[in-house]
Amino acid sequence: MIIFEKISWKNFLSTGNHPTEVILNENPTTLVVGQNGAGKSTILDALTFVLYGKSFRKINKSQLVNSSNEKDCLVKIEFSITGVDWKIERGIKPNIFKIYKNGKEMDQSHSALDQQKWLEQSVLKMNYKSFTQIVILGSSTFVPFMQLPPGSRREVVEDLLDIKIFSSMNVLIKEKIRGVREEIRTLDLKKESLKDKVEMQKSFIEEVENRGKENIQEKNDKIKTLGIEVDTHMERNQLTEADISDLITKQEKLTGAGEKLAKLNNLKGKISNKVATITKEHKFFTENKVCPTCTQDIEEEVRINKIADAQSKAKELQSGYKELEEAIKTEEQRERHFTTVSKEITKLTHGISKNNTQIAGCQRQIRDLEQEIQRITNQLANRNTEHEKLESFRDSLQDTYQHLAEKKETISYYDFAYGLLKDGGVKASIVKKYLPLINQQVNKYLQIMDFYINFKLDEEFNETVESPIHEDFSYSSFSEGEKSRIDLALIFAWREVARYKNSVNTNLMLFDEVFDSSLDGYGTDEFMKIIRFIVKDANIFVISHKDSLHDKFASLIKFEKVKGFSRIA
Repeated sequence: MIIFEKISWKNFLSTGNHPTEVILNENPTTLVVGQNGAGKSTILDALTFVLYGKSFRKINKSQLVNSSNEKDCLVKIEFSITGVDWKIERGIKPNIFKIYKNGKEMDQSHSALDQQKWLEQSVLKMNYKSFTQIVILGSSTFVPFMQLPPGSRREVVEDLLDIKIFSSMNVLIKEKIRGVREEIRTLDLKKESLKDKVEMQKSFIEEVENRGKENIQEKNDKIKTLGIEVDTHMERNQLTEADISDLITKQEKLTGAGEKLAKLNNLKGKISNKVATITKEHKFFTENKVCPTCTQDIEEEVRINKIADAQSKAKELQSGYKELEEAIKTEEQRERHFTTVSKEITKLTHGISKNNTQIAGCQRQIRDLEQEIQRITNQLANRNTEHEKLESFRDSLQDTYQHLAEKKETISYYDFAYGLLKDGGVKASIVKKYLPLINQQVNKYLQIMDFYINFKLDEEFNETVESPIHEDFSYSSFSEGEKSRIDLALIFAWREVARYKNSVNTNLMLFDEVFDSSLDGYGTDEFMKIIRFIVKDANIFVISHKDSLHDKFASLIKFEKVKGFSRIA
């Protein structure tokens, strides 16, 4: 049983830097009163915030910090469970989340999320939804059990009956099923691969044994054909090389023709220039008896000698010019022959290169064929090794079949366990066992509040209601006052069941404005009877505007607001 002992808060909502402290286990019943906005409902938000990190009312976390001081928001709670003392501190600006066990701070190395999960599962043994169903009944943001969706109803009851472990186990088994199915898929792929390898190895051995020699003969024949082709190309090269040798001899004889031709053409140019000069001189002395430059008479003897000399030289040069032209023609013919021979040598050399390329290609094919012959020969010599490899593949395939069978057997066990742990399995049996007790307790409290109906929850947590005047009623069919009595009856019933299970049993119960909403005067009296005389081992806090009820409670806490800050008067 969880015994909540003390809670305090500061800079939380309207509370300032001066802490507000409430003793939770001092009186059996406590009335909490105050004007609107005085802060009387702050205890609900402080309680859920320090335990679960979120407020009871729909308030953003950042808005929980007092708007005047804007920092050092801190809530503390102390409680005990079977002789072990616990304290939790949770704050904002700075963020604080500390858990103390018997005065010693717990390990803070885990994330806040993991720490919260551990707190709910291992210490409190209930989550936020269950806490707000078993401990708190509010009038504003509270969602009564009967207004929860089926999944949330189931979650509350599973927490109450301490059977949520089956859901956790079911999640783990589901993960295991997923893992085994993945292993089966992997083994199926491996099986198909090994089957292909077995067939390929069998075909390979068959080819090696039945066609190996035939392949070797075919490849040897191909080698012979390629060898003949190589010899043919080499013979062609030898003949071509002989032709090239002859052409080179011719080429050597014609070497220098171009150079000689160039010299002759140069000499021809010089002779042409000299002939032009002599012709000009002959014409000058023939046409002029007086020097046109100095106007002096040219001696006739000199003039006649000059003319005669020019004629003699011109005749001599013309004779040499003809010989030179003949020599040029001869060298031009030799130059053309040299070019023709050079082209033929180039053509024949290119042919040799092509033959050499074909020879290299044939030789490469011969080497490849020889290597293939060697490979086939080795395979023929090592047939035992290939048979051993085939047996290895067959053994692996057999092992894979065995593993597949084992995994399929495993998953059948997991499927069976998964079926047991589903909502319709073991949990359904446990719920079915406790449903009569739950329904009995609900109807007991309804009768105490003079609400004579037969209220039943089925295994899916849907209700059926029978009354003396109506059949097949539902929760939604009743008035708000009648719904409130059902909500109260349920929360008292949850507490009784928790006492039987000793799982989420606690001393604390808080009711927010149950007297101020739909509960009429008669219902109020009956409610007071329950909390004063029926409910045992409880510290009940009732938040209300009606301070006139204080004489019905063992103690009174009054909240007031002074200078914008909430405090206990």
